[in-house]
Amino acid sequence: MKKPAADRILMFLKMRGEATSLSISKELSITKEGARKHLLNLAEEGLIRSVAKSEGIGRPSTYYILTEKGLSQFPDSHADVTVQILRSVKNLLGENALDLLINDREKNTYERYEKALVKAESLEHRLDVLVQVRSEEGYMAEWIKEGNDYFLIENHCPICAAATECQGFCRAELSNFRNLIGKKYQVERVNHILSGGQRCVYKISE
Repeated sequence: MKKPAADRILMFLKMRGEATSLSISKELSITKEGARKHLLNLAEEGLIRSVAKSEGIGRPSTYYILTEKGLSQFPDSHADVTVQILRSVKNLLGENALDLLINDREKNTYERYEKALVKAESLEHRLDVLVQVRSEEGYMAEWIKEGNDYFLIENHCPICAAATECQGFCRAELSNFRNLIGKKYQVERVNHILSGGQRCVYKISE
């Protein structure tokens, strides 16, 4: 069954970070006026907000982004339980035990991804595989190329609550990406959900 227009708009904004009413109308195959009506309703519900962006000569363009309430429509998996477990490990066994837990998860994740990448020789093929694996895990991943640089984009973080409680998870993921992409490339996180970004973005350059 086709999702309601409002849900599709929220998903589109989640995946794109921001969008104009024109791009939303094209995505939903509806009129621009119809898109505006849905956007107005979503804004009244507090799920989205508009921002004006100057794009050269002429009036600024209006873009729409998700609010905190809108982002909450894409919840973490078992967030409360995960945070409670992390706090218990930290309180009962100390910071070192928490580091060991994260290191073990990083090692297991790396081995699983490395196995999936065994036949991927080119960078673009490796990114294709990573996007597929990460999307299956709930990260809503995609990649794009701009000039000579590549960007691995994760539009959702299914472990956001855990990562907020312990940012060692984020450091471990960046380390894994650097090792999996290879020493030939430089990998840096240029946008971070935990730092207020709409999504996590990794820039990959030679």
